[in-house]
Amino acid sequence: MSQYFNIHPDNPQPRLIRHAVDIIRAGGIAALPTDSSYALACHLDDKRAVERIRRIRELDKKHNFTLVCRDLSEIALYARVDNPAYRLLKAKTPGAYTFILRATTIVPRRLQHAKRKTVGIRVPDHPIIRDLLMEHAQPLMSVTLMLPGNDFPEIDAEEIRAKLEHQVDLIVDGGHCGVEPTTVIDLTGSVPVVTRHGQGPVDDLEAGSRGE
Repeated sequence: MSQYFNIHPDNPQPRLIRHAVDIIRAGGIAALPTDSSYALACHLDDKRAVERIRRIRELDKKHNFTLVCRDLSEIALYARVDNPAYRLLKAKTPGAYTFILRATTIVPRRLQHAKRKTVGIRVPDHPIIRDLLMEHAQPLMSVTLMLPGNDFPEIDAEEIRAKLEHQVDLIVDGGHCGVEPTTVIDLTGSVPVVTRHGQGPVDDLEAGSRGE
């Protein structure tokens, strides 16, 4: 049965943040609030936890997870960032965006796109997950908490507990989250390409791409 923490969404309790990180480091799966929706997250290098998440979400091997990072400097360890990409990342992070970038050699192969050798990376703008990342001192591997057969992600921690209390190790109740996913921006080409419209606004990018 999972543990259930009520963590203040604006002023997270340090004791609970430390306890949550201990659970993740020990191989646990956590349901966490983010600035877009609830997500399932685990330790970056834990293959067993990754497979458990795949079973919960019924994901195939082709589904790409996202590395959730603390800041720009951490992104540079896991992805190749040129100057134009850096400027965009600086302008859009933290925020409800996922960026597709070329992975560095430090990224495990199972996290990379099999053919393109890319990785999804984001820096969320939410106090709870921000403090978790600072305490954990490395990225988390995550995926949107959208259960099989559903068209929208889970938004309420109590409902997540009712559905998943025997499948995850920790549920963090940080209040309601939205149902709109992150905006996905591919930065592997000569210009940024929005591959999914989500919560993060991209009017400036689209105007630029049209030459306006």
